[in-house]
Amino acid sequence: MAYATTVQIPGDSKTYQLSPAVKKYTLMDLGFVKGKSGAFTYERALDPTSPYNAAFKFKMGVNADLTGFKMATVTGNGMQRVDIFKKDAHAGAVEQLHYIIKEFIDRELLVEV
Repeated sequence: MAYATTVQIPGDSKTYQLSPAVKKYTLMDLGFVKGKSGAFTYERALDPTSPYNAAFKFKMGVNADLTGFKMATVTGNGMQRVDIFKKDAHAGAVEQLHYIIKEFIDRELLVEV
């Protein structure tokens, strides 16, 4: 998956883009890990009851020059993309995802388009 300027998670009605005010230290404060190439990655479980027993995960990557990013909801092993918005049974995962994205918006990492 290539880095893009705007991203919409499958099933979600909202589209996001990187904030022009994003800083590298903000990414580190939010839990992003810097890779060898300089890109930043973030991966969190979307299970509100246990972060260790995850059926779904949220993954996000930001390129080294902070001009592009990618986001996805994936299965617990991180191998396949999944649409958590399809079934009402995944309401906890959707709520957790919105909580994470709201924090990213509050910290000026993302902007809702």
